[in-house]
Parts: sequence; structure tokens; C-alpha cells
Amino acid sequence: MHFFSRFLTSRWGPIITGLIVGILAPLLVKFGNPGNMGICVVCFGRDIAGALGLHRAGAVQYIRPEIIGLVLGAFVAALLSREFKPRTGSAPLVRFLLGMLATFGALVFLGCPWRAYLRLAGGDWNAIFGILGLVAGIVLGIVFLRGGYSLGRSHPAPKALGWVMPAIMVTLLALLILAPQFGRDAEGKPIGPIFFSATGPGSQHAPLLISLAAGLLIGFLAQRSRFCTIGAVRDAILLRDSRLLSGVVALIVSAFAANLALGQFHPGFENQPIAHTDGLWNFGGMALAGLAFTLAGGCPGRQLFLAGEGDADSGLFFVGMLVGAGFAHTYGIASSAAGTGPWGPLAVIAGLLVCVLFGLTMRESEV
Repeated sequence: MHFFSRFLTSRWGPIITGLIVGILAPLLVKFGNPGNMGICVVCFGRDIAGALGLHRAGAVQYIRPEIIGLVLGAFVAALLSREFKPRTGSAPLVRFLLGMLATFGALVFLGCPWRAYLRLAGGDWNAIFGILGLVAGIVLGIVFLRGGYSLGRSHPAPKALGWVMPAIMVTLLALLILAPQFGRDAEGKPIGPIFFSATGPGSQHAPLLISLAAGLLIGFLAQRSRFCTIGAVRDAILLRDSRLLSGVVALIVSAFAANLALGQFHPGFENQPIAHTDGLWNFGGMALAGLAFTLAGGCPGRQLFLAGEGDADSGLFFVGMLVGAGFAHTYGIASSAAGTGPWGPLAVIAGLLVCVLFGLTMRESEV
């Protein structure tokens, strides 16, 4: 076990993690997940938000076991490696807002950084504009990092705080299995507390145990290897370190190969699953997401892994993502296959301005 743990923390760790993610994601699509969405942290968070009633978009409501597995897998890995260290105090309110803004941008594009690469590996050329926007957002974030941007240091916290996010995930798993209902309204519609899609992407999902197992495996590997799709680009530019970037390349290559083998590679711009062809806002949405994730210190998957090892601020970032998803689908920010939502472009512009304000004002001497 010690050798395996050391291997994962070596240069090979992100590569192995990327290979596993790239293979499992297309397999999850084969087993029932939406097309080119084997694993998407933002989209799956949106589905969870819908299942909890934070929005009422009936097509995207489901408690995704993959998210539960990502946190619990990282939690187990942190306990075994003695890296479970509860902590908090690094500008939690700013992180919450960054989680909301990152979700706005990602839902305008229709995918997180993970899904951007998986869409590319599935032949969706619209993802190219999203990835270019993602890199642009990260580069802008690096400018702020070089200028002294910082959210300050976190501080050790009581052990109980570190158990909160894993406990929430166990609760979500129980709600998924039990699916409690308090009845129906006058029109015969369920009134919750948990909602499930009858049609649309929320109704498309792999079997529970397969999804949960995939999430647990990825969460375990990613916690040990520090896998991060945002940190990959950031470190390559800022530190000239390609260790994490090699993991992203491995993800794309293995997902491409898996999609080919499974007959799921369909190249082109049109008729791609859960995607639109507006290149400008595919770019703009991911530019906002890339900037917000960079300012927060990691991609959405990395935030979950950190939450699993006891980082309450990363946990609050994920809560911000859930709230952001609720706002995005309630107020016309999220896109659909038909194009951007009516308020999506404005939300991207406003979000970029807020992130730039954070980048210019949050300094080490002030936090």
C-alpha cells in the first residue's frame, strides 16, 4: 500500500488518474450517462441542485452518485495517508461567490473543464472554443497570481468540521436510495423533498453501484495524485511544470480511444449531445469558469477532493456551485442545446468583472 501511494504521488500519478478518468467516463456513457458527460462535476452538481429543489428545471434533477464517490474516495485516501487535516478560514465567502460564478460560466458552455476535454475526445468540436476560453481565463488568473493575489491561508479546525462534507455525501446517498416523497400538489406533481427527472439528461444515468464505484476510484486516485485540470495549465505556464498537464493529456487520449472502441466518437459541430454551437459564448463561458476556478485554487473536481480531506473552504465552494446552478436554471443563465439562455451572456460579462475585481483587490497583505 505504501508503494502504491508513493507511486501515485510520483510523476506517474496524474497520468494514471487521467487514464482511468478517460476510460471510465465513456464507459459511464455506455452504461447510461448522458452523451459526452460520463463525468462532469458542474453538470452533476446542477442535477443534484435540481434533485434538492434548488431549481425546478425538470430535465436536470438527479442525485449523481459520481459526486458522492469523488468526495468519499478522497476522504478514504486522506485518512489512509494521514492527510485528513480539517481546516478553514481562507476567505470562505469569496470562495462561495467564486463557486457560483464558475458555475454560471460552465453552464453557459454546458460543462466543466473535465467535460470540455471529454467533449473534445468524443468529437464535439464546439469544445475547442470552450478549451481556448478556459486557457484564456487561467492565463488571466495567472496574471493576478503574479500580481500578488491571494485568499490567505487556511487554519487548522476541529476534526468534526472535516467530517461535515463526507457526512453530507452519505446523506445524499441515503436520499438517492430512499427517494422520500412528502406527497403531491393539487396538480399531482411531487412536492419533494427529492425530485427526479422523468425525461432529459437527468433521467439518463448509469446504475447506482457502477457510478458510485467509479467516483470512489477516481476520488481515491485523484486525492493521492493531486489531479487538477486547472492546476495542469496553471503550473505549466507559471512554474514550467508539466506533471499535472500530463494527466490531462492522458485523459484526452484514453477517452478518445475508449470512445472509438465503444462507437461513441462522432466528430463535428452540429447535433452534439447537450451542446450548442455559439462559439463566442462557449469561449466566454469557459473564460469565466477558468478565471474563477484559478482564483479559487483548482478545478471543481479538485475542490471536491480537498473537501474530502477536510478543507471546509473547498466544501463551501461546492455549496456555492450548487446555489449557482439553482440561480442559473431559475433565472435563464444556463444554456441548452438550442443556444445560450437569455441572461447567460450578461451573467458571463458581470461574472468576469466581479472576478477581475477580486483579482485586483485580494492581496496577501489584506487577508
